[in-house]
Amino acid sequence: MNICIIGTVGIPASYGGFETLAERLVDTKEAKFTVYCSRKHYQEYPKKYKTVDLVYIPFDANGASSIIYDIFSMLHALISGHKNFLVLGVSGAIFLPILSCFPKLKIITNIDGIEWRREKWKGLAKTFLKFSESLAVRFSSHVVSDNDAITKYISEEYQSSCKTIAYGGDHAFRSLANVKLDDIFDASAPFALSICRIEPENNVHLILEAFSEEKSRIVFIGNWEKSSYGKALYNKYKDKINITLSKPIYCLDTLHALRSECSVYIHGHSAGGTNPSLVEMMHFSKPIVAFDCSFNRATMEDKGNYFSSSEDLAKILGEPNGLVDGIKMTEIAKRRYTWEIIRKQYLELFRDK
Repeated sequence: MNICIIGTVGIPASYGGFETLAERLVDTKEAKFTVYCSRKHYQEYPKKYKTVDLVYIPFDANGASSIIYDIFSMLHALISGHKNFLVLGVSGAIFLPILSCFPKLKIITNIDGIEWRREKWKGLAKTFLKFSESLAVRFSSHVVSDNDAITKYISEEYQSSCKTIAYGGDHAFRSLANVKLDDIFDASAPFALSICRIEPENNVHLILEAFSEEKSRIVFIGNWEKSSYGKALYNKYKDKINITLSKPIYCLDTLHALRSECSVYIHGHSAGGTNPSLVEMMHFSKPIVAFDCSFNRATMEDKGNYFSSSEDLAKILGEPNGLVDGIKMTEIAKRRYTWEIIRKQYLELFRDK
């Protein structure tokens, strides 16, 4: 079985959740893969990654150019004779009606989150994303979402079936050799941990406000310099003794050490579905306090602790004995969020006739 993967920056993964998904899916002998990559992102252009064929498209994979990037990728795959398409995201969905006209093609589209609902999209962009979502649902052989709450939305909005397939998180376990947390901060006292892109929908401001009123410590890792929102928060809280604001950390060994040593994890995401950083953290048997939304509750099966304001979070932090045991999170993660399980679910969809 030959499968092409379209819609990611590419592999080896060095960007986000879809890239990690692609890299983990291809780690099997049960199918042969071709992955489409953005030539803009890489400095070298090998034709192979392990056993995977790589094809480079000369456009950015993100932003407005992602529409052209995805369409060119689909067109190339079609001309190359591919029959099995895994499309990640809906940027190029306007091409799906054409693609679906060709017989014997199987198109599986992961629609990502309910992208058009994100606050950062306004006007025409929001309308286009909603339209693209509708095309993906209508013209795909199978539609995949990463969260039961999104699957329910697709069913109610379009009266169409949707398969929930989340993300694996077990790759987050690494060797701890040569990792010294003291190079980042004083790791001798208990600390909370939070990792995310610094965006309003991730409720970074609520988390930092809660800790600014607390004596307990937090290490917050994110891209503070990418937006005025992040810069303002960094300048406001950088001098707080109990708050450590770190630039992004991509080394999985260092992230493993941080996750293993923290006393509690704070997850502020409020949009997008199942978040990869959350399912990764669920494998570490730590208490998790998540923003109270349907996506997070679905991911954590309504276990864990939830906050909707800085006051809520401060109250939870002030009562550590009330934290739900993190072992319950790991029980869920091992049952639902390993790459072996996720890979099997995708391959079963391609085998389904």
